[in-house]
This record gives sequence, structure tokens and C-alpha cells, in this order.
Amino acid sequence: MQKIINNIIVLFLKAFSYLPFWLLYLISDGAFILLFYVFRYRKKVVYENLRNSFPEKTEKEIDQIARKYFHHLCDVSLEAIKLHSISEEELDKRLKVTGVEKMEAYFRKKKSIIVLAMHYNNWEWGASVQRLSSHRFLMLYNPVRNNFEMERFILSMRERFGGTTVPVHKSARMAIQFDQTDRPGLLWLGADQTPAENSKFWTMFLNQETPFFSGPEKIAHKTNQPVFFHHTRKVARGKYEIILTELIAEPKKAKPETTLLRYIDKMETIIRDQPEYWLWSHRRWKHQRPADIPLIEREG
Repeated sequence: MQKIINNIIVLFLKAFSYLPFWLLYLISDGAFILLFYVFRYRKKVVYENLRNSFPEKTEKEIDQIARKYFHHLCDVSLEAIKLHSISEEELDKRLKVTGVEKMEAYFRKKKSIIVLAMHYNNWEWGASVQRLSSHRFLMLYNPVRNNFEMERFILSMRERFGGTTVPVHKSARMAIQFDQTDRPGLLWLGADQTPAENSKFWTMFLNQETPFFSGPEKIAHKTNQPVFFHHTRKVARGKYEIILTELIAEPKKAKPETTLLRYIDKMETIIRDQPEYWLWSHRRWKHQRPADIPLIEREG
């Protein structure tokens, strides 16, 4: 019965994706009212995260950020569904990508690369970058628990433009395999999610002790692949710009943890500038650092 219900929901989402943008945003405005005032979806988590991250801000400022965040969350949720059916022509009107030239230069050298993204603005549309890149795309994801139908729907959107998705626990092996093929690969992952509580990489992030996945650092050091940062900037409602910049060219020549620390620095700068666009409803700080794990100091 649950499988049938899940399939019905997926069919509804597929049909929903064909609605025009003006109607989607009208629905989003209504969804914001329900989410914020009626269902109060994770409001406690959002406000707690914001207060701890920005202790210098007043309660009024925190409330303004939270309201903007919830409205934006409704927008990007519906925009993500739209990825199922949006035409490439429409996508080109709404999404500008800069920085691909540097990645292509590595492709011509037959060099694989790593791209570290974040859950900021419309991260799902980032999957369309593979249309502009000559690299073979490998995108990491966390499996959806107990809902294979929804997971298959999400992955079909991400693979729509030719990329390959793989569970995060297989990332290291798959990245190395991609690096050993004739066609260079591109490993794309959102590295700002919460790892297991036994994570060995802890540092200060947004005024709080925060764990990070150490996988990106280990893969970069082992393969010596250049690492890029993926920043999605909001230009207007429903319009974005993806900016790809190089973080480090040769990870093996850098000090340990350099790759992740540079990623964290870039991410925090962006979030502090426009905090309403990050994923605040995620329980990012649900773990506490074990006493036997040191806190890694940030650069500078």
C-alpha cells in the first residue's frame, strides 16, 4: 500500500512540474503562509540555528531572515520539481553559468576534477551544468529512506542531462574509478551536510563547533584532482547564476585539511552575506564534538 501511495505522489509531482512558473510562484506564496504560520515547519530548528549562527543580530533581524528563508524554501522546492520537465531553452533563460572554461582546460589535459557545492539557493538546478561540461559527471547523494519511488524520481531529474548518481558511501571508490578511465570525470557533491557523530573533522563554522565529511579532502589528496567551488547566486525570483571558481589546483602540495578549510571559508562568507538562502531547516548541529577529537583551526 505504501508503495502505491508513493507512486501516486510521484505521478502527481511529475504532472505538477508542467505548470507555468507564474502559477508555481502563486502556489509558493500560499505554501509559505501554510508552512510558516499554520504548520510551523521546523520553525524551532530554523530560529535556533539562526540565533546560534548570528549572536550579534537582534531578534527582529533573526525573524526577518527566517521569514525570507521560508518563502525562499517554498520557491526552490517547487523549482526543483520543475526540473523534471523544464526545457533546455527555458533553463538557459533562467540559469547563467560562469567558470566552465577553467574546467574545460583541465579536460583538455585529460584531468579529472572535484566540485564542492552547498545547499544554497537552487542547488538542484546545478545538475544541469553537465550540459556545458565535457567531463563525465558523477553526482553523490544521500539515499532517501524507505521511499525508493521518490528517490528514483529525484535521481532521474539529476541524471536527466547525462550524469551518473551514486550513494555517498561509494564516493571514494567511484571517484578513483572515474579517474582511471579514458574520459576525465567530475565528482560533484554538496559537502555541507551533517556527517555521522564520529566524524574526525571538526572546526568552527558560523560560531559553532561543526563536523564535516572528510571524504572530499581524502579523495582530493589521493587523486590530486583540482577542486572547484560551486556557488549559486540568486539574480531574481526564478533566475540564478552559477559561479565556478578554483579552490586548489594541486591538493597534494597543500597542507592537510586545506581543501576543506578553503571550502568552509568560501561557504561562510557567502552565507553571512545573504543568510536567507542557505538550508536552515536542516539539523546541522545535532552532534557534539567528542572529547578525544581535536578542533581544527581555520586558516587566517
